[in-house]
Formats: sequence, C-alpha cells, structure tokens
Amino acid sequence: MDAEQLRENAHKMVDFIADYYKTIENFPVLSQVQPGYLRELLPDSAPTHPEPLQHIFDDIQAKILPGVTHWQSPNFFGYYPSNSSIAGFLGEMMSAGLNIVGFSWITSPAATELEMIVLDWFGKMLKLPEEFLSAGKGGGVIQGTASEAVLVVLLAARDKILRRVGKNSLEKLVVYASDQTHSALQKACQIGGIHPDNCRLLRTDSSTDYALSPNVLDEAISNDVTSGLIPFFLCATVGTTSSTAVDPLLELGKIAKSNDMWFHVDAAYAGSACICPEYRHYIDGVEEADSFNTNAHKWFLTNFDCSVLWIKDRNALIHALSTNPEFLKNKASQANLVVDYKDWQIPLGRRFRSLKLWMVLRLYGLENLQSYIRNHINLAKLFEELVAQDPRFEIVTPRLFSLVCFRLLPPHNDETCATKLNHGLLDAVNSTGKIFVSHTVLSGKYLLRLAVGAPLTEERHVNAAWKLLQDEASALLATL
Repeated sequence: MDAEQLRENAHKMVDFIADYYKTIENFPVLSQVQPGYLRELLPDSAPTHPEPLQHIFDDIQAKILPGVTHWQSPNFFGYYPSNSSIAGFLGEMMSAGLNIVGFSWITSPAATELEMIVLDWFGKMLKLPEEFLSAGKGGGVIQGTASEAVLVVLLAARDKILRRVGKNSLEKLVVYASDQTHSALQKACQIGGIHPDNCRLLRTDSSTDYALSPNVLDEAISNDVTSGLIPFFLCATVGTTSSTAVDPLLELGKIAKSNDMWFHVDAAYAGSACICPEYRHYIDGVEEADSFNTNAHKWFLTNFDCSVLWIKDRNALIHALSTNPEFLKNKASQANLVVDYKDWQIPLGRRFRSLKLWMVLRLYGLENLQSYIRNHINLAKLFEELVAQDPRFEIVTPRLFSLVCFRLLPPHNDETCATKLNHGLLDAVNSTGKIFVSHTVLSGKYLLRLAVGAPLTEERHVNAAWKLLQDEASALLATL
C-alpha cells in the first residue's frame, strides 16, 4: 500500500462517488437491464496485466451503473431504506484503511472497546434497560444483518433450554412469532435444527392492525404444552416488513417469562425512530426481552452493514458460539478480562464496523438524528394525506413511522381484478425509472408500499411520486 499512490487514487475515487451523488437523480431508480446482461459486456477472464484506473471508472459508468438499483436515490421508496451518509462513508473508509480483523480483544483492542462504548451510547439513546449495557452481564454487538442477529439468539436460547431438558428434546422445541415476522426467523429455525412444523407463525389480521395477539399466543402455547412440546423462543416485531405492525411487547413478554421462554425483539427498521421521545413508547415492554435488535444501516445514516444486537446475558451467546482453539489463546482472554466478539457471532473474522456508527453519532449528534427521523415521518404523513384525498385509492393499514400501504380500488368494487390492477400499477410506475416502490399482500389484498427513508428525499420527491402514481392509475383505469 503505497501512501502516495493511495492518496492519488483515493482522491479520484471520492470525486467519482461525489459526482455519482450529484447526478443520482438522472439514473432510473430500478435497474432496467435484463438477466445476464453483464456477461456480454465483460471479458471471459481476468486481465494478465494491470489496467489504468480511468478505464475501470469508464466501465463502472458504462457497464456497472446501468445494472444498479439506486438505493440512495431520493426516489427510492421500496422495501425499507438502506441509509448512507458522509459520516458513514468516512467511517467505512477508515475501517477499510485500517483493515483489521478484530475477532478477539487482542487482535485490536480499540475495535472491541469502541464497539462496546458506542453500543452503550446507542442503547442509552433508546433508553434500553441497563441490563443491555456492557457494565453488567449483557452488552451490545454489531452483526451483519438482523437475520444473523435472530439466528445467534435462537441458537443461544436453544442451547440454554437443552441444557435444562436434555439434548434429546430438540425435536420438541417450539418457536413462536406472528405471520408478519420476517422470513429470517424461519431460516434461523432451519439452521438451528428446529423442526419446520414447530415454527409457529401465528395468524394476524386487521382487527389488531396485524400485530400478534397475546390471546392467540397464549392459546398456542397451552395447546403445545398439553401435547408434550416445549415452548422456548418468542420473536416479537416492532415495525413488520409488510406494514410496520408493532407487536405488544409488554403483554407478550410476560407470557414468555411465565413459560420460561427466550423473548427476542426485532426492531430492524423501526427501532431507530425510538430515539425520538414521541416514538419511544413503541418499545415499551423491552424490559421483558432477553435480546433486542435494530439495524443502524436501515434508518440511522450508517452505511451497510451495521445491525446492532443487545443481549441481557452475554454468557448465553458465549456458551452457544464459543470456540477456543490453541492458536487463539492469550492471557487477556484466558483471564476473562476482556470481551472476545468472535464468541458472539457466527463467523470468526469481523470488520471494524463500530467506526462508522461512532462517526455518525459524533458528526450528527442526537438532535440532528431525531430531526432526520421526524422529517421522513412527516413526508410519509404528507403522502398519506395525498392518497386519502383521491377516492380512487384506499389506505389499507394505519400509517406507522414512514411507511404507507395503499392500493388502487378496482372499478365497481370488483375484487377479482384488484390484484391484477395493482400489480399493473406497480409495474407501470417502476418501469418508468422515475421511482421505485414495492408491494405486499395483507389479508389477501395486493398492496403497494411506499417507504420514505432515503437520505436525499425531499417533499418535491414525494409529490412527484404521487403525481406519477395518479397518472399511471388514470392510464390503467382508462383501459378497463
């Protein structure tokens, strides 16, 4: 790594990225390429001799960017946001520059200690119970995604219960969640050896705004216990993927505790909003949880990946995930003086991800981060009001946070064509390249989802998105 060569090329790279952001609205938000397009544009094998950096930039511009869906575009309203920021970018750059592999304290003490400190800061911003902070038996750890977070806590919960009931009881273990829970839970069950029939995804409906009913949970647990099964894990969600439903944490947590179950809270998207006092009540009841997760890379200006998991009993993770080969032994670890994050995650190696979260917290500060969240929620409120004013459209679930679920009503209330109509509207607006929205299905209804959360989104982008939806809806309805 020649310092001057790095300086020269890194300046060029930063200029390229800055120019990309300057012109990001010129690109179709959703990539318009066909599958396999890139193989026709690139050589069959790697070059034998080095190529100039400018040639690579030219290829990125001409061949790579057309195949990119622009998640940072102000007109990206699909799925949930994946935030980037100057602070997050600089932290990522610093992490790449130092390029440490911080699996244990000794491999880079600053990486471990900064992660502990920064996650304590974040936990305090969320007003999490002290048991989740590093001064006690718990603490925070950065995972890659919420999928990894739910997997590691499920493994910890599995091993904890099997130590009590015997390892031969694995086939009796039962997991509970709502049918709105992210599919990552099902994958975690597959990896963790939980029988697919024992993953209870309990039905929700509009009567609870698609939140998990404590009564439904209680009944399911009672039936399983009567059948000789062992309830051991409950996953609640704050801000479900389809509609931002919020499960009632306090009531669910009490049910979990009375049945000696592990209680995990997935707040991957909506957790960030809870730094604002007016939204903190959505995680009331988190004191009953054993683990809590939110993705700083979704709605907290921290570049992907940075999924934050807090746990009350770190030893539960360590018991499930620890390995201690001879070549990794050292005095600090052997004396239990330090945290070794390798024992809190699936892989051994780990990047210095806390740097970017640290930079976000320091370069923006709590007040600016709160304003950022509130602005997106206000823009979502604006969109909701616009939809409500057009009798051709229907808002299907109450808006929570920055997501609006809506649909174009079929003519003469003909529900048989409603799905085709809204699928057509989705394809029509996305194929223009002007915006990108995604969809879901709730109670058999095909819905469009518009999630505000891209860092560059302003009121004009929301207004333009609504006008495009109205225009394409008019064109569709005219063909019927």
